[in-house]
Amino acid sequence: MKIPALILVLISCLMLNACTSKPKSDYDIEYDFSQLKSFETFSPSQTDDPLSSSRIEDSIAVALTKQGFVMAQQQPDFKITYSFKVEDKPKESGLSIGLGTGTWGSSGGVSVGTSVGVPIGSDTARIQTIQIDIINPQTNKLIWRGTDKFNFDAGGEEKLSATQVTVTKILSQFPPQKQ
Repeated sequence: MKIPALILVLISCLMLNACTSKPKSDYDIEYDFSQLKSFETFSPSQTDDPLSSSRIEDSIAVALTKQGFVMAQQQPDFKITYSFKVEDKPKESGLSIGLGTGTWGSSGGVSVGTSVGVPIGSDTARIQTIQIDIINPQTNKLIWRGTDKFNFDAGGEEKLSATQVTVTKILSQFPPQKQ
C-alpha cells in the first residue's frame, strides 16, 4: 500500500514544479562580461506604479551587490534598466483528477475521482512581468536581457517578496556563463 502513496507524492511534486517559472535571458555572445565590476541603475522614464518601480530597483541593487558588483554613480562598467507590466490572467476553474487508496479492516482499495474547482471572488489573477536590461555605457547598446513573471492577488508584503524573488531569479543568470 506504500507504492500508491509514493505515486501521489511524485504527482504533487510534478504539479508544483510545473507552476514555477524559469527566467529567460539573452545576451551579446561577443561581449566580454568578465570585465564588469560596477553598475548604475536607471529608472524607467514614466511609470504609473511607483511602488513596483521602487521595489524592482531596490531588488536589483540588492541582488547585484550580493553577486559582488558595486553600485557606482560615475563611470560604471554597465548600466542597468528595467521595465514591467501587469496583466490580468483568467483564473483556471481547473479539472482535477485524484487517486486514492485506503483500507477498511482486512480489505483495501484504490479509487479514482475528479473534481472541478470554481474560482471564488475575482475571476482573474494579476501577472507582473519584469524585464531587466544591461547596457554597455560606451556604446549604449544592449548586452544582456532577462525576464520573468509572477502571479499575485494583492500588494503589500506578498508582492514585495515575489518581486524580490523574481528579480533575484532573473539576475542569477547574469553574467552569462559561456560554455
